[in-house]
Amino acid sequence: MRARRWCARCGFALVAIAFVVLLAFAGRRGLWLVLLTAGAAVVVVAALYWFLLRRGPLRWLALALAVGAPVAVIAVFVADRLLWVAVVAAALLATGVAAARLALRPDRSRWTMEVTDAPAPRHPFFVMNPRSGGGKVGRFRLRELAEELGAEVALLDQPGTDVQELARRALARGADLIGVAGGDGTQALVAQVAAEHDVPFLVISAGTRNHFALDLGLDRSDPSRCLDALRDGVEARIDLGDINGRTFVNNASFGAYAEIVENPAYRDDKRGTTLDALPDLLARRRGAHLVAEVGESRIDAPQALLVSNNPYAASDLAGTGRRFRLDRGVLGVIAVRVDSTRQAVGLLNGAHREGLQLAEAPEVVVTADVAEVPIGIDGETVRLTTPVRCTIRPGALRVRLPRNRPGVPPPRARLDWAALWGLAVGRPVALDGSSGVDRGPVGPDAAAPSRSREN
Repeated sequence: MRARRWCARCGFALVAIAFVVLLAFAGRRGLWLVLLTAGAAVVVVAALYWFLLRRGPLRWLALALAVGAPVAVIAVFVADRLLWVAVVAAALLATGVAAARLALRPDRSRWTMEVTDAPAPRHPFFVMNPRSGGGKVGRFRLRELAEELGAEVALLDQPGTDVQELARRALARGADLIGVAGGDGTQALVAQVAAEHDVPFLVISAGTRNHFALDLGLDRSDPSRCLDALRDGVEARIDLGDINGRTFVNNASFGAYAEIVENPAYRDDKRGTTLDALPDLLARRRGAHLVAEVGESRIDAPQALLVSNNPYAASDLAGTGRRFRLDRGVLGVIAVRVDSTRQAVGLLNGAHREGLQLAEAPEVVVTADVAEVPIGIDGETVRLTTPVRCTIRPGALRVRLPRNRPGVPPPRARLDWAALWGLAVGRPVALDGSSGVDRGPVGPDAAAPSRSREN
C-alpha cells in the first residue's frame, strides 16, 4: 500500500509538472495549442470514419485529411518553436498516467487462474494440423516430440477429416488426454469432445494467431513448450461458449465482420474486400437488422456484435485485446453502432453509451429480420438460423497447462482519479472493488475458496 501511495503522489505531481512546463514556456499559446491538438484528434477520427463510409474521391479526401491534421499540428508547434515543449510535456503527462495506473493496478492474484496439480497422462492423444501456422508442426518437430513423450498423434493431412470423430475413437481406445496443435476452430471442435467426456484437454499454440493459447497464458513463440504439460502439468477448469449447440472457445461475431469474411473474395484480397463492403454495411444498405437480448437489456441494430467466452478487456477502443480470465462464468458482449460522425468521435473520449456498448451476461439471444445470418465462430464463418442462442458453460473444460508458462498479466487499471487522490492523501482504500481500484473477477467462483494460483 505504501508503494501504491507514492505512485499515486508521483502521478499527480508529474501531471501537474507537465502543465507547469507547458504554461511556463508557452504562456497563453500553450492553452491554444492544447485545444488545437484536441481538435486535430477529433478531425482525425471523423475523417477516418468518412474514409470507411464513403467511396471514390471523398474517401481519399478523408484519408488525406486524417493524415494532414496531425502534420499541420506539428508544423504549428515547429513554427512557434514549441515542439520541444510539447514533447517534454507529453512525456511528463504519459509518465504521470503510467504512475497512476501502477498505483491503481489490480491485485494480480485475483486475476490468476486457479489450478491444481495434475498427474502425467498415460495415453495422450493429439490432433495436429501440419499446415496450421505456416507449418509450425514440422518446424518445431511437434509430432516427434509428442511421440517421444508417449503420445499418439493423428495428422490432419487429408481434406475433410472429421476431427471430432478422431478424438472420440482415441477416447474409445483408452486415451486419457486429448489435445490439438492447430487453429482455434479446430481447438474448439476437439475441446467439445473433451468436455463431453470430462477428460483433460491440452492446447499446443501451433495456429496462426493462437488467441485461445494467448488467453491461457501459453508460449506462442515456441509451441513445443506446451508439451511440458505432459511431464509437469497443472489443471484448470475453464468455461466454454455454446452457440446453437456448437462450442466456441473465443468468440462469435455477428454483423460487419461476418458479412465481410463470408465473401469468397476476402481470402485473396482482405483489404480491398473490406473497404468495398464497409460503406454499405455502415450505412445499413447491406446486412441483416440484428437485435441482441443481453440479460434484461436490448441492443438494437448494431453494425457489429461480438459475443465472447468470458469478457475481453475494455481498456482499448474496440475492447478486443485479450481476456484475463476464462473461468468467470459469463459471456462478454461488445456491440458497435455508429450512425453519425458525432458518435464516431464519441468513441475517442470513451462515450461508450452510444457508439460502443459493453455488457456481460450468461445468455445472449440474437434475432434478425432474415432466416439465416453469417457468423464468424473462432475465425470460421458459418450460417446459422435465427434466433441464435449463445450461452456459457461454466467450468465445462479441464485444460492441462505446463507449470512454467508466460501466464496472463492482470488487466490495466481504470483511471479513477477519485480513488487515486484517496491513495495519494493516505486515505484507507480497499482493494476488493469498493474503491474502484480493483473490481476483481465476477462469476460463480469469485467467492469460492482459493486453490493454488500460478502463472
